[in-house]
Amino acid sequence: MALRTAREATDATPGTPRPEPRPEPHPDKATRRRLRRRVRVAGLAVDPMTEGEVVDHVVAALKRGEGGHLVTPNVDICWAAARDPEAREIIERADLVVADGMPLVWAAKLLGTPVPGRVTGADLVWSLSEAAAFYHHPVYLLGGPPGVARQAADRLRERHPRLLVVGADAPPHGFETTQEGYARVKDALLAAAPRLVFVGLGFPKQDRLIARLREDLPTTWFVGCGAAITFAAGAVRRAPMWMRRAGLEWLFRLLNEPGRLARRYLLHDLPFALVLLTTCLFRRLFS
Repeated sequence: MALRTAREATDATPGTPRPEPRPEPHPDKATRRRLRRRVRVAGLAVDPMTEGEVVDHVVAALKRGEGGHLVTPNVDICWAAARDPEAREIIERADLVVADGMPLVWAAKLLGTPVPGRVTGADLVWSLSEAAAFYHHPVYLLGGPPGVARQAADRLRERHPRLLVVGADAPPHGFETTQEGYARVKDALLAAAPRLVFVGLGFPKQDRLIARLREDLPTTWFVGCGAAITFAAGAVRRAPMWMRRAGLEWLFRLLNEPGRLARRYLLHDLPFALVLLTTCLFRRLFS
């Protein structure tokens, strides 16, 4: 489907007519071949796909009445998955797994199994919403601080007036620890009947929730998107494009939210990324 990437949509001049996507999305043969040969990076099997290919795949599956689970692992998710076998198993069972973090892209290249590039949840919120608007698939946003999902829904509808948002909610803290809390979230989704759900609760909470919900919503696609809903709402600013391309988005976030992110990024993620890249480099040089 000839959709623009989120980067192109973000950089577009307001009021500029957008090219319409093709009405019949079909993953091409190259995409299908890549799906059959996932590459192993940082202990996870990753689909070597572009953002546009991911959108095409999801739209084609929705047309067939098939749901799915999309995971976008970055270094933080890889670090957590390495220490939590249950969370790692949830990722392994996901229908699509694409590299969100640049260290994963670099590691795959060092191993001789390159992926086309970084595909972030923050970008997919926009590009998948564009596709959902065109094909009339209802969307649900779940996550973020109170009120943020509704702000994100408003901004998405400003960009794509035909987008049908059937729900925007932030479940209360600890909802997943009680059957009643989980049931409220599930019942709201069942009543809204979305075909595409963005779940921004952080890993592994969001993906554990998705794994439970899929049985009740088998024709719905779920995207575990972390902070993407907050970004879409404009509540938190994303890094400039040059920092994203250079793999420095984590540094921008750290400088803006040091109290919340310093321990995670400096004690967990940065050492993990350095070990990952060093290991891949040695394997490249001496294998």
